[in-house]
Formats: sequence, structure tokens, C-alpha cells
Amino acid sequence: MQLPAQAAKEDPQVPQTLDAAAVRTWCSLALDALGRDREEIDAINVYPVADGDTGTNLYLTVESAARAVEAVFDAHATGTSVPDLPDTVRAMAHGALIGARGNSGTILAQLLRGMAEVLGEDRADRGDGADGAVRGGGDHLARALHRAAELAREAVAHPVEGTILTVASAAADAAARTRPTADGAAGDGAAYGDGAAVHAAYAGARVALAATPGQLAVLGRAGVVDAGGRGLLAVLAALVEAVTGDAPSPVAPGARPHELPAVVESCDADDSPAGPAFEVIYLLETDEPGIARLRRRLDALGDSLVVVGGDGLWNVHVHVDDAGAAVEAGVEAGRPYRIRITHFGAAAGHQRERAQRAVVAVVPGEGLAGLCAEAGATTVLARPGEPPASGELVDAIRRAHAHEVVLLPNDAELRHTAAAAAEQARAEGIRVALIPTRAAVQGIAALAVHEPGRRFDEDVVAMTSAAGATRYAELAVAERQSWTMAGICQAGDLLGLIDGDVAVIGTELAATAETVLDRMLSAGGELVTLVLGQDVPDTLAERLERYVRDGHLAVDTVVYRGGHQSAPLLIGVE
Repeated sequence: MQLPAQAAKEDPQVPQTLDAAAVRTWCSLALDALGRDREEIDAINVYPVADGDTGTNLYLTVESAARAVEAVFDAHATGTSVPDLPDTVRAMAHGALIGARGNSGTILAQLLRGMAEVLGEDRADRGDGADGAVRGGGDHLARALHRAAELAREAVAHPVEGTILTVASAAADAAARTRPTADGAAGDGAAYGDGAAVHAAYAGARVALAATPGQLAVLGRAGVVDAGGRGLLAVLAALVEAVTGDAPSPVAPGARPHELPAVVESCDADDSPAGPAFEVIYLLETDEPGIARLRRRLDALGDSLVVVGGDGLWNVHVHVDDAGAAVEAGVEAGRPYRIRITHFGAAAGHQRERAQRAVVAVVPGEGLAGLCAEAGATTVLARPGEPPASGELVDAIRRAHAHEVVLLPNDAELRHTAAAAAEQARAEGIRVALIPTRAAVQGIAALAVHEPGRRFDEDVVAMTSAAGATRYAELAVAERQSWTMAGICQAGDLLGLIDGDVAVIGTELAATAETVLDRMLSAGGELVTLVLGQDVPDTLAERLERYVRDGHLAVDTVVYRGGHQSAPLLIGVE
């Protein structure tokens, strides 16, 4: 089958149109381009935080979009029909939304959503052909680019010029200027179709990108163009090639890695303040009123706030000092999931160099995600029934941006997944030590003794020892009648599992927890850790603290809020 881009290149009389096949080609070409340019874009990333990952984030965002488009085509593979343009662009936008990474990746997802809103309009309103292509579509594509730029600006709490937003607006304006005049002639005298629109958009974006160092002081001082804008230009170049078959000439790099200053000076007050220690990203299911409240709350907590999406599903991105508060705001607004917290550390405000050592921890709830992030760990949230895949763990290891990584799976069921992720990361040149923690409380114990200043092997031994010296338990609710090590349980009974085996069957949470504590502390202990689920009252923690204090001398108790987690109570005894 001949792609539209190929047909247009061979016969200039063939209308150059954006249809479903061209969107599929666009995603593939954009992914290839970002793959080639990723390191260059990472190297010039100095705004809003010089953390050297903009190219990687854009690549991962487009990769998710491309997977969603391929899924649409796969669904039609066994029949005679092909996807139409609305289905394809909506899949692309949805894939980008759920896979968006970082500030620029989140904005790119919103740009694609804006395009999908226009390109996905009802055929009868557009006058499209049976194949879903946009007929006479230059004007339609120009409107799509305009809507994309408009939505992206609305998604950013405080838009700044000299960024990807500026480049997107310039592309939309250039495409609009190429529209036919009142007498039917194109503004530049050329035939006006999708081909003319995308060529104009790319040219406008390229000029705008070159001007970004003069618009944003931090770029001018570093001698680079905006990294997000540079990535968007690669995506637009892929669109030109997908529609017309013409590959634009390569863009000269904004700066080579070795030409970048070792340290980028602090930004001016109107640029990016050097301060927030964490990047927090999550998907959120909520309504419009909920998202409005969330925007106000997060805007007061930090900066670089971008909220994209709609129709009940949103992607939230913010830089904050209090990661836990940012996640709690999401919990209050709706149902957050796929939570990713990255610790900028001392690199915030500077060209980020790869750290010597980092910790990646899987956690079962939002509260522990914030706790571990504040301790310097990169976290991966494991929601009930939704364990992370090896690819998510590899992504977290990459985000940790360190030569050496300690991986804490914190779940016995994740041992094979974590081992596969560690092997893949090692193949990429990262030294990874997998500590086989079987529960979150073991991970907390390991993280408590982590010292980046020690030799790697010594640190791993100390963390492994602390985890191994921690017995773990959880209280869970039985889903059905079944045989256990402690006898027959009924649906709704409380199960006290110690080191993975059912040891106690009860009917009341506090009493069952006290029995579990007695059994765990019978062999001795110095510290009890209690992790409370979302709906567990503080009075339970107070009761258990008193119980330990009264019955077990010289044993301390520490309490954490775990947020939404599969078990109402997790217990650790060191």
C-alpha cells in the first residue's frame, strides 16, 4: 500500500492530505527524529529546570502516542476497513496524554489534543472523503494548529515566552497566514492544501525557535535555544515529511553538549526560580470543578504547573518542595494514579549532571511516595491490582539519572519484574543493585540507612541488612472463604499476614493488629513502623502506640500515612 506522503512526492498533482495513514507515518517519523535528537535536546535543556531530560521526555510521550495509533490500526488489521482520521488523531492524543513525561512532554500532549479536537470533527461538517482525509484541508489544519497552541497556553499556569509555547504559536500563525485570501488565492500564491499548511507551520516554528535565546534570559546566558521548542520542531518536521514526502533540512544543534557551560547561573526573577526540589506527575480522574480547585491548590504549592486533558482524565505536572502535598491535592480532587515523583536535588537550577548514586523504590500508596521522595528516592506507585511493568521500572531508573542505582521493589511478587528491569538498565551502562525487599516497610528501613557517600557495595550491604532485619506484616480483608495457615476464614474477615503467611484471623482491626504485634514482638524488636491506609482513623495509630509502649519496654513506634493502598495497615518490626 502506498502512503499518502509517497504519492504526493511522486505526483505533485495529487492532493497532499492528512489522513489516518499519514498520522501513523507522522508518529513513526517523529519517534525516529526524537530518537536521533534526544541527547542533543537533553544537552540544551536549561529551562524551566536544567535537568537534562527534555529530549527523553518528549521521546517517551511520542512513543506512547505512536503505540496508541498502532493499536487502532491493529484493531482493523483483520477486516477490510481502515481507521479514519478522527479515530486515529483521538488515539494519538489519548496515548500522548497517558504517557506524557516532564514539562515539555505534557505540553506536547495538550498540543496533540488541540489538533485532535479540530481534526476529529464530524465528517459531515468537514466534507471529508471516505478515507477520512481532510479535503481542502489546509485551512482545517491551520485551525487545528491554532487550537493546539491555544489549548497549550490555557494548560500552563503562567505561560512564558521563549518556550515551546512560543514556537507552537508561531507555527499556528504561519499556517494561518498561508490561508487563501477573499478572492480565493493562497496568501503566498501557492496551492493551499495540507502540504502548504505544514510547510508554513514548520518554517514559522523554525524562525521562532532561533529567536528564543533573545526572549528568555536563561537561554541567552547558556547560548542555547529552548529544548522543548527544539523538540517540537522535530515533531513538525516529521509532519511535513508525512504529508508531503519532503524531509526538511536538518536543524543545526542549539548547542553541543561539550559547549554548554558547566553551570547555568540562577535565573532572573521572571525566568525560572531555582527552588522546587521535586517534579510530581500523575494522571487524575476528576471533573472540571475538581480540576479548577486542583489548579489553585498546586499553583500555590509550586511552579511549572501544567494540567492537560479533559473529559474526566487529566495529566498533572508540577514542580514543588512538598511532594506529599501535591499528591494529597490530587487525592482531594479525584483519583490520581501512575504517580511519578522525581527528586531534582542540588541539580535544580543547574545543568544537571548524572548523580553518582540514587535509589528507586516501588511504593503502595501516595503517602509513602511522598515520604520516600523526600528521602531522595525516585518512586514508582503500585496501585492495588496494577503492579508496575518492567518498562516503568526501567523508566524510573533512567529518571534517577545516576551512575549507580539501588532498586527496592518492596513486593515479593515483583522480584522477576524488578530483575528484568535491572538487567535492561545494566545493558544501558547503569550499575544496578537489586535489594529483594518484600514489603514497603522493608524498603523504608533500607532507605533509612542509605548513605550516598559510602562505597556502593558497602551501602548496598547496609541497606540489605536493614531490610532483612525487618519483619513485615499487613492486615488485609478476606475476599472469600478459604483455607489458611491459621484456619478457615470467611469473606470479610481480617487477615493478619506475617512475612507473607496468614497468622491471625480476626473481625476487628485494632484487636487483630494487637495480636499481630504481640506475635511479631515476641522475638524482640526495637522499632515498630505503622503505615495506615487512606480510610484508617488516627485513633487506631494512637491505640497501637499505647499498646506497644505499655507492653513492650524500650520499643519505639513511628507512624506514616500511606494513602490509597491495598491493605488498611502495614506493620514493620526492626
